[in-house]
Amino acid sequence: MNALLPDATPAQSRAILGAMRAVAETGGPASAADHRTLASADRFVFGHRPPVAFEALPAVTPAELASALAGSALAEEAMKFLAVMALVDARLDRAKIARVTDYAATLGVQAHFLDQITEAAQDRLQEVLADMTRCNMESITGRPWAGGDVNRWLLPYAGGQEDAALAARFAALEHYPAESFGHAFWAHFKRNAYAFPGAAAGLNQAFSVPHDTVHVLTGFDTSPRGEILVSTFTAAMHPRWPMAGHVLPVIFSWHLQMEINPVAKSSAGALDPDMFWEAWAAGAAATVDTFAPEFDFWIHAETPLAALRQRWSIPAEGIDRPAAA
Repeated sequence: MNALLPDATPAQSRAILGAMRAVAETGGPASAADHRTLASADRFVFGHRPPVAFEALPAVTPAELASALAGSALAEEAMKFLAVMALVDARLDRAKIARVTDYAATLGVQAHFLDQITEAAQDRLQEVLADMTRCNMESITGRPWAGGDVNRWLLPYAGGQEDAALAARFAALEHYPAESFGHAFWAHFKRNAYAFPGAAAGLNQAFSVPHDTVHVLTGFDTSPRGEILVSTFTAAMHPRWPMAGHVLPVIFSWHLQMEINPVAKSSAGALDPDMFWEAWAAGAAATVDTFAPEFDFWIHAETPLAALRQRWSIPAEGIDRPAAA
């Protein structure tokens, strides 16, 4: 798989990784998850095989990072990585977030996702979760979100609003060729006991179809770990509010156990540090955007899944690998 930032120089990559180490070590020694996160970032963000040993990465100060990245377009990318690094240990660590804001101030980076983690650390959590919902809905729908009940939008077929013809069309995917994308989509729903769009318990097809298509294309399951990886892939594939509307919301929901809405639910400690950056790089490499307005599920439903993966620069076997012990 191609590295996410293959053009970063060795000095730039080491500076970013060194800053990530500094964030990880704020307040105490880095954890095993921090070590694995840095190794995965070195491999999938910068393409280094084998990745540099953690101990060989000197911690880098904000001024040193700014100097290393001067004249490049890497400052905001670096801040994304530092923001994630502050949350790897599954807690809202105020000292780590303050360290991240120090780097942002020195680099001159102002970004909405940085406002979110800063405000979360200031105990404005409900405001932040509401803002994450807004960003996510704007990314999904492609238009401003005026507010309202997200659950009603996600579950539009409940309360006597079923669309039986739509649900039957999805159910008919069972009879598509076994190797087809459409049959794999049907099998994904059956394996998870999901209701199809159109059924009373089904999710809005405007979300379910593009989201579950990513599950099928990548092979990531529907566990909290898999949902974080799917949303990370999506953020790179569909770069509209990528951090503020996709990456941070799923980390808050399924790693920090902060429920954004009842449909999504929540969990703790689900971020896979080995696969996280691989999912990010894979989403950036993909040549499809399932959330784009022009994406038409039905045009591709009869095509073999392996052929679509090849066409869209996704590994033929999918992306997922078993989580490390």
